[in-house]
Amino acid sequence: MHIGELADRTGLSLRTLRHYDEVGLLRPSGRTLGGFRVYSEEDFTRLTLIRQARALKFSLEEISELLDVLTARSGYHGLVKLDVMETLLGEARRRRTRLAADLERADDLITHLSTRLQQPTQQPTQLPVQQPVQQPG
Repeated sequence: MHIGELADRTGLSLRTLRHYDEVGLLRPSGRTLGGFRVYSEEDFTRLTLIRQARALKFSLEEISELLDVLTARSGYHGLVKLDVMETLLGEARRRRTRLAADLERADDLITHLSTRLQQPTQQPTQLPVQQPVQQPG
């Protein structure tokens, strides 16, 4: 698929996709003879992981590390990557917990506002007007 189709499928802008290419997070699988980017379903899956990590407020550097870990195969480096993956998993869980708390607070605000809107309108209470104190002159 071309970059426009990938943008449509993901809801991301062309600018964001080009930026991900520039920083090495999402390289296109190929290019047309005219130089246009071409992406595969595997690229779409990778982009889905990037979006999920961004939702948890991971930096682009952290996402790059995460993607490296996920593409590691086996052997000694795979064991090292397993430790990193466990660390990233723990961090993702912590961030999700914080986001869930934020979402709960947002739900509370929405409930409060909805309740206030459903109440019959009342005239605002007038505060008594204070008369200025006269200074003896």
